[in-house]
Amino acid sequence: MHAYRTHSCAALSKDNVGETVRLSGWVNRVRDHGGILFIDLRDHYGITQVLCDPDSPAFADVEKVRSEWCIRIDGEVKARAPELVNPKIPTGEVEVFVRGIEVLGQSAELPLMVFGDQEYPEETRLRYRYLDLRREAMQRNMTLRSDVVRSIRQRMWDKAFREYQTPIITASSPEGARDFLVPSRLHPGKFYALPQAPQQFKQLIMMSGYDKYFQIAPCFRDEDPRADRSPTDFYQLDLEMSFVTQQDVFDTVSPVIAGVFEEFGEGAKVDAPETWPQIPYKEAALKYGTDKPDLRNPIEMQDVSEHFRGSGFAIFAKLLEQDGTEIRAIPAPTGGSRKFCDRMNAFAQKEGLPGMGYIFWRDQGQGMEAAGPLAKNIGPERTEAIRAQLGLGVGDAAFFLGGKPQAFQRVAGKARDVIGEDLGLTDKNRFAFAWIVDFPIYEKDEETGKIDFEHNPFSMPQGGMEALQGDPLAVKGYQYDLACNGYELVSGAIRNHKPDLMLKAFEIAGYGEDEVKKRFQGLYNAFQYGAPPHGGCAAGIDRIVMLLAGTSNIREVIMFPMNQRAEDLMMAAPSEASSDQLMELSLRLIPQE
Repeated sequence: MHAYRTHSCAALSKDNVGETVRLSGWVNRVRDHGGILFIDLRDHYGITQVLCDPDSPAFADVEKVRSEWCIRIDGEVKARAPELVNPKIPTGEVEVFVRGIEVLGQSAELPLMVFGDQEYPEETRLRYRYLDLRREAMQRNMTLRSDVVRSIRQRMWDKAFREYQTPIITASSPEGARDFLVPSRLHPGKFYALPQAPQQFKQLIMMSGYDKYFQIAPCFRDEDPRADRSPTDFYQLDLEMSFVTQQDVFDTVSPVIAGVFEEFGEGAKVDAPETWPQIPYKEAALKYGTDKPDLRNPIEMQDVSEHFRGSGFAIFAKLLEQDGTEIRAIPAPTGGSRKFCDRMNAFAQKEGLPGMGYIFWRDQGQGMEAAGPLAKNIGPERTEAIRAQLGLGVGDAAFFLGGKPQAFQRVAGKARDVIGEDLGLTDKNRFAFAWIVDFPIYEKDEETGKIDFEHNPFSMPQGGMEALQGDPLAVKGYQYDLACNGYELVSGAIRNHKPDLMLKAFEIAGYGEDEVKKRFQGLYNAFQYGAPPHGGCAAGIDRIVMLLAGTSNIREVIMFPMNQRAEDLMMAAPSEASSDQLMELSLRLIPQE
């Protein structure tokens, strides 16, 4: 007999009745039923009920075990009485009578219970992550993650991609976030960087004549944490292809993503890739208030500025006299009650705005009537024009925000989500995808007036060199994101592979030719030797699994995540370096004020 087990804790069935077996696992819980001890024995695969009565030679030892002790038992498989069968577990028709037991590892008093669904502070869960990971939900999430990665790999191989590994220690590169720097012992005063993404390397693979590349790549960014973003490292499906257009990338990636969601989405509707809309960035900002819209929600915002220009509502009328301002309406079908309107007004105030104007339409017996402060101020003719534009009727409402879009757009998008959720308009049993396209390459800092890259600096500008001669803020790139249910899952671009275009693009963002050649010398030099047109993208593994697991917290699907302060409480990282380590690296710490 094997030293530890003949079967897993999910393997026994009626076919094993009468057999002597050996099981190993953790004590999920102990129950004493009139002197007979029942133990739910758990391993990674499942649970088997084992029991021991006073006639067993192991009874005295079984009495001592407690929750989360790791034990090995020998015993005989017996069938449960029909009325005691547990249909919720695969082993529910049998139980094992214990004849021998060995304690493999005792457990101290538990800081958190593994059995059950008790809620614990995240700090406790992360400090004792090895216990937290024993819990059923976490075992399920981590198994899902592993299965998703396997599925993605297979789907990429099926599309004739090969996986190549790129360096983890490299040079610093502007990718939109802070680098993690690594001091060099051999080159004092110089630093490597952990890669924010394999961006330059995957382009260099294309320069090297490898037509299709992919990698499940670790990426490192020193970012502020959010619920849907890790503050230190994450994994992505990274891919690149030569001789492709933007549509070729979409046609390649979309079936891979859709297939994964169909395989692991537990029956939720997955929109067919050929139906995924391609929405220009500017349109997405107007209609949804975000470049990662949740299309399960049918609400689309509209510009209604003309109905308020010169109207009796002085706040909006005066606002529209300023350049770059507009009034945007958020339709709310079935939201036509003062109670709901007041609730949304309070929501806007919590978000830091003075409030949200609203109109709702009700039946007064003699016809439809528009109600609310805005309706009274602008009059029935303008109110009716707004209702007609938005396609609303009795029992519906509309909410209004005004100013420069960048000042209110985020709140408007959030309000759209809240309205869709609260009114039951958002389809919860669906994964809705959309490609967001035509991103601006550059953005302007409102305080300094400086032009910088808005998105990926290595993207091909639409219109080529001619486009770069005009207004930088009007330049669009062959850049694209894939949004799903309000999250960005994929980001990519067709790359700028022409040296003169590369220099000009970086010059607009304030990078001189010498700096470009120095910071990106590998890529720039490679472009001198027959660079093929190429493009690709990266899909966030963590976010994909997060959506499939039905959670909004990315730490629920990462095995050993950092906390919100970018600390590993379990391993006590970050930690102080010893004086010897600092000396070896030629570093000196400057005390913080």
